Amino acid sequence: MDKDSSHNNHLLPSSSSSNRLKRLLNSDHYTSPSKSLCSDRFIPCRSTSKFSLFDIPTSLKETSTAYNSLLRTALFGPNAPVTPDKRTAGNIFRYKTETRQNMHTLSPFLVNDHDLRHDTNYSYTPVVKPNREVPKSPFKVLDAPALEDDFYLNLVDWSSHDVLAVGLGSCVYLWNASSGKVTTLCDLGIGDYVCSVEWAQRGTYIAVGTSKGKVKIWDASQCKTVRTMEGHRLRVGALAWSSSILSSGGRDKSICQRDIRAKDNFISKMSGHTSEICGLKWSYDNRELASGGNDNKLLVWNQHSTQPVLKYCDHTAAVKAIAWSPHANGLLASGGGTADRCIRFWNTTTDSRLSCMDTGSQVCNLAWSKNVNELVSTHGYSQNQIIVWKYPSMSKVTTLTGHTYRVLYLAISPDGQTIVTGAGDETLRFWNVFPSQKSQI
Repeated sequence: MDKDSSHNNHLLPSSSSSNRLKRLLNSDHYTSPSKSLCSDRFIPCRSTSKFSLFDIPTSLKETSTAYNSLLRTALFGPNAPVTPDKRTAGNIFRYKTETRQNMHTLSPFLVNDHDLRHDTNYSYTPVVKPNREVPKSPFKVLDAPALEDDFYLNLVDWSSHDVLAVGLGSCVYLWNASSGKVTTLCDLGIGDYVCSVEWAQRGTYIAVGTSKGKVKIWDASQCKTVRTMEGHRLRVGALAWSSSILSSGGRDKSICQRDIRAKDNFISKMSGHTSEICGLKWSYDNRELASGGNDNKLLVWNQHSTQPVLKYCDHTAAVKAIAWSPHANGLLASGGGTADRCIRFWNTTTDSRLSCMDTGSQVCNLAWSKNVNELVSTHGYSQNQIIVWKYPSMSKVTTLTGHTYRVLYLAISPDGQTIVTGAGDETLRFWNVFPSQKSQI
């Protein structure tokens, strides 16, 4: 008995129990004399609806038949046995052939077919996204004659305009990744050699650090020198841009902060390391500069400090590999040399040590993917491998081999999908290791 009938029992006229029983048994055909047909379930009145225009059944019996037919089709498929009355509601709510799916595929879980056949209590297995397949071989290998096997140099960088810069001996060469064209940017001449190259974050300016302690700014679009700046007594092995500010680290243990718009060679000189500086990286928000040195120290500076604001001395070998996370402010990764072999993570916002991973070999470079929360490390003694890691689990996505010398140089393409590695075996190898940004949306 529905809710409406129970409410209206007191409206029925007094009669014998047999008459009341007959009325109940024949309730489909009985109408209360004191009340018009209505319901407290908010069923709209259809007396004024023009269902004939849509060929929709209006009687309760026909509606029930149409509903049952649709329900049967949705649950058991279009070929399920039906009763002789197969009338449906025209084209309304009808599945299109190309979009009809098995009901179980609509579940966020995979269904075990064996359980469907033998168990009325279906057992579901969660969908697990498979590990990404990373090609084990480089898709391109370029010769790089005279590429130095020197841990303290930084000789490869990839610009936002898809041009790769490589320092070979006294020259800097530019390789256009789109056209494959090679251009000689500069030749420092006899008695000097390239120690570092670094593209500006935007535009076509590139900085070149030399063995004589100079920093030269070139406009690569015109192959012209913009200016030459001094400030170091010995070679300049590390460079890092922050907008118009260029930081340079030298064998003389100092870091020079240079504003290329100012006339002076540098606007400040920072001291904190006790040995050659071999790693420099600005954070993505340009608020912090991290430096690594042959004194096994990792130091963090702010935009205006001449002394480090944070000091980390946990590494037991030179710190060349430095990478800031693009996904979390203040998350910094660093890698140690042969006697250390560890990748360490720091939170510079809270000045805290987060975790440490022993990689088993010298850590030469680190770079964070901007497309996914992963990073890549390159290694030297003794395995010369390339490893892609998931963060924060530090599980290995893949390990790549092919170089026969230490993988001392690393750069990422502007789209964030490809890395290029360089080694003392005088080759540059190109690997597809990260997914595209669109595939993560």
